[in-house]
Amino acid sequence: TSPLHMKYKLQMEPEAVHEAVIDSVGYARNLCDDVEWSPEDGARTEHDFLCRCVESAIKAGARTINIPDTVGYAVPEEFAALIEMVINRVPNIDQAIISVHCHNDLGLAVANSLAAVRAGARQVECTINGLGERAGNAAMEEIVMALRTRHDAMPFHTGIKTEYITKASRLVSTITGFVVQPNKAIVGANAFAHEAGIHQDGVLKHAETYEIMTPETVGLTKSILVMGKHSGRHAFKEKLKELGFELDDAAAEDAFRRFKNLADKKKEIFDEDIVTLVDDEVVRANDRIKIVSLKIICGTEAPQTAELVLEVDGEVRRTTATGDGPVDATFKAITELFPHDANLQFYQVHAVTQGSDAQAEVTVRLEEGGKTVNGQGADTDTMVASARAYIHALNKLLIKREKTAPTALSA
Repeated sequence: TSPLHMKYKLQMEPEAVHEAVIDSVGYARNLCDDVEWSPEDGARTEHDFLCRCVESAIKAGARTINIPDTVGYAVPEEFAALIEMVINRVPNIDQAIISVHCHNDLGLAVANSLAAVRAGARQVECTINGLGERAGNAAMEEIVMALRTRHDAMPFHTGIKTEYITKASRLVSTITGFVVQPNKAIVGANAFAHEAGIHQDGVLKHAETYEIMTPETVGLTKSILVMGKHSGRHAFKEKLKELGFELDDAAAEDAFRRFKNLADKKKEIFDEDIVTLVDDEVVRANDRIKIVSLKIICGTEAPQTAELVLEVDGEVRRTTATGDGPVDATFKAITELFPHDANLQFYQVHAVTQGSDAQAEVTVRLEEGGKTVNGQGADTDTMVASARAYIHALNKLLIKREKTAPTALSA
């Protein structure tokens, strides 16, 4: 509805856009009871035209009006004034809920969303970890915890169970492959970490000196069990419960076996290690392609070589491949043992914890025939983690192939 969008993108006159609003909302209302209408680039739309379109959308049957800052251009005072203007000028606005949808191009998506709530908006469109187009959308966890922590300034509530925020954040990060930055508000690894001596002194004397919310409110629990190579099954199962995992006996036994293997390699086992280990175990429970062994020869003297053994549908396959570096050699070896046309679009490595013995968590993105999948793998050996991630992505592509394969017609 902005002049820019109407002229250059839609190539439509305002009257034609207004008619399209009425037609589309009316069509949707005939198909379902709950219709939301949104004027794209609403923050840069002329006020008179915006109010006219909102009024018409409500008359046509919309019961939620979503005002978006599509390009993240607004500042809080300006966006709040826009919401107030719509409330004051649209005569039938009481028949609809006002929603907002803010982008983070200037880093103001959360601030704009909260300003809109104070101005009268009662729905906020947001995403876990702030995922979204370009610089992202308003971060759900930041909005929810701002409302909870500053209830004195913003007397509103949500239905979000905040103790699941951290778990949801980790899940989304794992699935998408987008790592949460350490200094990210609420869910970053450093959100409740205090390094400066003066901060540590204050926190030890009274937590509220430097913590405006408790870690427990977002699902971070203070561990009472320190895990290591001498920990037994019972302690490990208790740790899984503490971290929010509910595994059956077989899965718990597999996780314990991998934990003991990891404990033989790492001096310290952190909660993040166990979370990564269990996530890695669960995602490949039904894999058709499994890694049996991998041996890498690499360094300054070429060629870099990967000796790989895979199990494919129960059949053991072996090969040796060379490449431009150990990762390239490993991925070529996988392709030789399981030929495919998938393209590697993304490869990322990050350390799960600190230290040179930290687990590497690798994310791989493959594309095949317009379908895109992410695969994850973790290991103290970065090359093993890379192979596991690539194979995980291949297994997900196989599932997508099966789902889209044509069904045989019966006579």
